[in-house]
Amino acid sequence: MAETTPTQAPEVDYTLNNPDTLTKYKTAAQISHKVLDAVAALCKEGSKIVEICQKGDELLDEEIAKVYKGKKIAKGISHPTTVSPSSHVTPYTPLVSEAEAETTLKANEIVKIQLGAQIDGFGTIVCDMVVVGASDVVTGREADLIHATHYANELLLRLMVPAGLLAGGSEEEKKKAAAERAPTQAQISQLVEKVAKIYDCNVVENTTSWQFERNEIEAEKKIILTPGSGVRGEGVPDVGEVWGVEMGLSLGSGKVKNLPLRATLHRRTTTTYILKRPSSRQTLSEVVKKFGQFPFSLRQLEDEKAAKVGVVECVRTGVLRQYEPAGDADNAPVSRLLTTVAITKNGLTKLTAPTIDLSKYQTDKKIEDEEILKILERPLSKSTGSKKNKNNKKKTAKKAGGEE
Repeated sequence: MAETTPTQAPEVDYTLNNPDTLTKYKTAAQISHKVLDAVAALCKEGSKIVEICQKGDELLDEEIAKVYKGKKIAKGISHPTTVSPSSHVTPYTPLVSEAEAETTLKANEIVKIQLGAQIDGFGTIVCDMVVVGASDVVTGREADLIHATHYANELLLRLMVPAGLLAGGSEEEKKKAAAERAPTQAQISQLVEKVAKIYDCNVVENTTSWQFERNEIEAEKKIILTPGSGVRGEGVPDVGEVWGVEMGLSLGSGKVKNLPLRATLHRRTTTTYILKRPSSRQTLSEVVKKFGQFPFSLRQLEDEKAAKVGVVECVRTGVLRQYEPAGDADNAPVSRLLTTVAITKNGLTKLTAPTIDLSKYQTDKKIEDEEILKILERPLSKSTGSKKNKNNKKKTAKKAGGEE
């Protein structure tokens, strides 16, 4: 009898070339948006931030449980619900067991909501803003900040579309466009800063966009706006990649300071170390089982008080990374948006994206810089050729220019 050799299972294609990958990203994105809307509705004057965060995570778990039922696919929260007060730069999520649990939202402050879901390791994250208690049109400096952040974000997204990808015309014209060099990170920073200055705002230093990969939201490539000393971004966006695109502006200097608060957000690293304390090993075991390498809050662990002890050795040995709480150095209001995008041969697709209604924010400032307006007119993806899409191409630029 002839010998038979066991057949190996075919290697799974986890790139965007596999339609199933994009489907999982889009499913995670739909969940993220649904919960974001629910959390935004909870952001009212006097509401406790920790209770909003808890409810957000509860809703994420509920919605995630509804998809891919009965399939052996890992799924969960890719970023816990965070609700950051006006001057906070980083995502904020207090603990139930500490005095910060009494922190409440104040009327008219700009609050940043960030959260996300993942399906089979394909995570999407979204961050949007609300003005607490605003029922009428918002005016003044807060309105300037919202407008500036929206247009700076739209500008950055267009600068991330690979050179020549959407070029039309003859083959020669397409080749010429494709041969153009992508803007450097310094050029990107300068253009974004130009938008910020129009509205008398500043870019928050070290605002970072990361390439996403399966089970990884901080891959090798990154774009850093207004980098601090000794900090630099690496690489340019390319077809087949997914990115988390961040935009943060300030009504102050844009400089950042560490806040005297406990670090509550953590993330598992690839570092391995034999932990000595039983509490540390128990904490790490729970983290690996529940969150993999996605960010989590200590309040999401079974025993919050035990987690505060168990996490110490994990951070000291580099097994876990903690995100230090940071705020505006001038205590000025800051904004933050985060959009998850997929770059395909047809252009850039927003998987998750903030949905700012600019009609609710009134400013007397407008963009008149021709270079900026020209970039804002660019499409993010190839047009279907319909009249409606052609008319929408210039919509962003027209609003920025103050046209009716």
